[in-house]
Amino acid sequence: MAPDSVDTPERVRNTRILAVANQKGGVGKTTTTINLATALAAVGKTVLVIDLDPQANATTGLGLKHAQATVTSYDLLLGMATLGDSLRPTLVPNLMIVPTSVHLSGAELELVDQFRREYRLKDALRNTVGGFDYILIDCPPALGLLTLNALVAADAVLVPLQCEYYALEGVSHLVRTIERIKKNFNATLELQGVVLTMFDRRNNLSDMVEADVRGYFGDKVYQTIIPRNVRVSEAPSHGKPVLLYDINCAGSRAYAHLASEVLKRERALQP
Repeated sequence: MAPDSVDTPERVRNTRILAVANQKGGVGKTTTTINLATALAAVGKTVLVIDLDPQANATTGLGLKHAQATVTSYDLLLGMATLGDSLRPTLVPNLMIVPTSVHLSGAELELVDQFRREYRLKDALRNTVGGFDYILIDCPPALGLLTLNALVAADAVLVPLQCEYYALEGVSHLVRTIERIKKNFNATLELQGVVLTMFDRRNNLSDMVEADVRGYFGDKVYQTIIPRNVRVSEAPSHGKPVLLYDINCAGSRAYAHLASEVLKRERALQP
């Protein structure tokens, strides 16, 4: 995909945009997005989640019913609504969401012939994001136009990585994609970090995967590891982040620690 021009992200009141991406499904992207967003909001940050996955799990996981998503990220990408039109409150103070619906699944085809198709999300956010400290974009499990729009709009990428045998195989492709996007679309895009998810300390495979991932990515891997935890799995069925569903469980503690690490890395980037 040849770019119309090479843009660099604009800063509006230091809003930071993080894309949560991995083209592999079932690795904890949505769970990480909504719980990291909740943990950031809990320490006083103003946060926006943009649900860019047609499965709409971030939307329902933050307590919105499908019927409430009348204006969605689909409308935002296709230029039929502004960011202000798309915002919806959540159960969490300081946390808003741009919800989505199954209609977003058609956006891949509809965007193909659109002018500046890779920049639709970036253009929609331009000069309107100053009310938020952080915007987290929940990407679909694919490297199509939806994920491309997220990576072009983002300052950095956060990659959830499941502790399983083929973990590194897909991520190496994502890293190459990030490098191509930096070269052609978004020169300042960086890898914010890799978070290991679904870690099972009873399983030697998890330890082996952790060693491989840390060997490959070095200090880009967060020290925080998200464990397999039944409360994390149960929370979405109640329309809540796990930090609201059970703040004392191991999963909640892990996401609170992850938020602390993310903020520490973000502070290190400030001049």
